[in-house]
Amino acid sequence: MSELLERLYAGEPVDEPVALVAAHPDDETIGLGSRLGGFRRLRLIHVTDGAPRDGADARRAGFATWQAYAAAREAELGCALVELGAGAAERRRYAIADQQTVFALAELVHRLTQDLAGMAVVITHAFEHGHPDHDTAALAVLLACARLPDPPRRVEFAGYHLTGGQEVYGCFRAHPAAPAIALPFDAAACGRKIAAIACFRSQAELLARFPIAPEYVRPAPAYDFAEPIPAGSALYDRWHLSLDSRRWSEAARQAVEAASERRPVVLC
Repeated sequence: MSELLERLYAGEPVDEPVALVAAHPDDETIGLGSRLGGFRRLRLIHVTDGAPRDGADARRAGFATWQAYAAAREAELGCALVELGAGAAERRRYAIADQQTVFALAELVHRLTQDLAGMAVVITHAFEHGHPDHDTAALAVLLACARLPDPPRRVEFAGYHLTGGQEVYGCFRAHPAAPAIALPFDAAACGRKIAAIACFRSQAELLARFPIAPEYVRPAPAYDFAEPIPAGSALYDRWHLSLDSRRWSEAARQAVEAASERRPVVLC
């Protein structure tokens, strides 16, 4: 693990097969855009198409239907990957409905178990209650890895969360067992990331809250996904999404219990 993180820190190429599991088109760019072009064998997996089915986000972005919004987000992603030098990455799209991934955990874990087989490393979201789909990705990756005889090592990239009641973008909520590693990058890499972020025109308001650099990674720490998310700690509860943290926690608890009945799962 330390060798991989050292190479990420140095911006050196990574030759091992790496999977990056992102909840939405754009998460990979804001979380690890500076390094995507350096993965020689990258499998990029998007859990959702970024389009809530109620159509509210689509209408706010100027689209008549959620399908048109999803298509636009896919095109934006393609543009961004080219800017980042990752246009040749292998891509897998699950297209689960945005904000509904926790209710599709069985399907998600089944597909990830297949798609993470043979990977040396999987990089995904932290469990930090910024968005329900981010938390689902973290849980689903863990459950999929628990099914594999030779699972990939798990690494996280930073997203967004609440700390002390304040919204924090682009860095981790602190965890005593998993210090964050800041990935520096030069002016050329900054330019590529700025150009990639500009591709996401439908997400401009949200992405403007993120710093361009640095980016942060860390080995995935131990989480207890079966415990309820503490009241007031989920950023997405402020946003009045179609799914709140109470319902997410209950669905996640049921999934963890079901997985544990089939095979003991170490939540780490």
